[in-house]
Amino acid sequence: MNQSEFHRGRIRKISTLFMFFLVGFFVFFPNVDASIHEYRMEAFSPKSDAFFFHGGSEGLYASRLHEPPTSSSSSSSSAETKQFYKGKSIISFDSVTFVRPKESANRQNEMQQNTGLVEAIILEVKDRERIGGAFLKSDSICCNKQLSEKGSCKLGEVIIHKNPDNPEWPKRIKTFFQGTSDEAKMDPDTIEINSTGMYYLYFMFCDPQLKGTLIKGRTVWKNPNGYLPGKMAPLMTFFGLMSFAYLVLGLGWFLRFVQFWKDIIHLHYHITLVIALGMCEMAVWYFEYSNFNSTGTRPMGITLWAVTFSSVKKTLSRLLLLVVSMGFGVVRPTLGGLTSKVLLLGLIYFVATEALELVEHLGNINDFSGKVKLFLVLPVAFLDACFILWIFSSLSKTLEKLQMRRNLAKLELYRKFTNALAVSVLLSIAWIGFELYFNATDPLSELWQMAWIIPAFWNMLAYSLLVVICVLWAPSHNPTRYAYMEEMGEDSDEEGIALTGNGGDMAMKLERQAIIGDDLEEDKRE
Repeated sequence: MNQSEFHRGRIRKISTLFMFFLVGFFVFFPNVDASIHEYRMEAFSPKSDAFFFHGGSEGLYASRLHEPPTSSSSSSSSAETKQFYKGKSIISFDSVTFVRPKESANRQNEMQQNTGLVEAIILEVKDRERIGGAFLKSDSICCNKQLSEKGSCKLGEVIIHKNPDNPEWPKRIKTFFQGTSDEAKMDPDTIEINSTGMYYLYFMFCDPQLKGTLIKGRTVWKNPNGYLPGKMAPLMTFFGLMSFAYLVLGLGWFLRFVQFWKDIIHLHYHITLVIALGMCEMAVWYFEYSNFNSTGTRPMGITLWAVTFSSVKKTLSRLLLLVVSMGFGVVRPTLGGLTSKVLLLGLIYFVATEALELVEHLGNINDFSGKVKLFLVLPVAFLDACFILWIFSSLSKTLEKLQMRRNLAKLELYRKFTNALAVSVLLSIAWIGFELYFNATDPLSELWQMAWIIPAFWNMLAYSLLVVICVLWAPSHNPTRYAYMEEMGEDSDEEGIALTGNGGDMAMKLERQAIIGDDLEEDKRE
């Protein structure tokens, strides 16, 4: 088996694994929950002297409207209800039910009214120190007999120190088990948010006899303009603007493409594909966010399309930078033996990026652990480093080759491209440093209103690099600036050699064949 067949076999294996990966996502995640947080018989975790369950966290903007319902009718339609909540920011509890173990329920007196308490606590992140006994100089989360006798709290409840500037917060909603019943259902309740901030929801209980209790149901989180979480809301506008930016770039490129269609080289088709994918990617993301904002849910199909467009565009963009750096279509006619290696790296990068993007966009709501994200971030970071090293190594060889051939026009072109690429790499390194600092100093997402600029920067950087490539390699009536087949004529002009007649043509052909032979030998060595 030769080397190319070996690489093709590896590509087929990776493709098969990726298909199983996608099927698995469709089976286990038919719909992705968004601002609707689902609880599917999940357990409470012990902490200090309490048990808690994290019900969700979102950045919420303050309600714009605070008027009471205009209709005096006790039964209002769903359309009227929806209209009432328009412009309001809310957290709504929908069929939230607590299920305790039967052993715990059987130990209770069936004639007793309240036999177990579970509390839903909503707080703004800045008030997190108000939960528990820190302000009472106690390590307890639950109120004990000693603190109760002092009148500081009620026995068996979570200790909450109310905000003197807003006495109703943090919010506490109580739900009691009745008699020997093993289920307790929360009353449908809607909490209006009148202050912009990052809000956390915890379900907590202090009674040790409730150990093993499970939670089911859902909560709905809504902003004044829709269901889109606060840290994602600016991205919908951003993707709309980026769709327009790609449309303008695509229109300019298309007009240039049509104007000089006779002088088009293969590289131009690759650039056209990347522009088209970028346009589709931004449009699909805008549609996905708009649908999310309107309905509160993220259908798996739309999310998968958006993520796949994004992964394909990222992969092809990096491959474009790589083949341009190698001088494909400009300094060399083909990639030769490097083609299979380039395709293999591109396929592996696509699979790694697709997995990371899916987890990131599911994790916005379903709270995937940081360990899972780290496990997927590291391969993508390593592959990006491989791309960067290979790109600059190839650029160095291409510049050296152009200097040896004294091809001044192409040498200037590649120097400009190298400078633009170097600036983008420096910006990327600086931004990664900022991103690490941002995440390290904001573990509780208190700066959620700024979080959208991190993904927005990478999209803007990719767009800027694509614009640079479009400008440098734009279709022209003088394709000898970068077309490989005209290279010898251009070199001859620069060196002042006049080749005329059949003898001159034959000399050009022989020299071209010699250069192609040198390139092929170089490919084999690589």
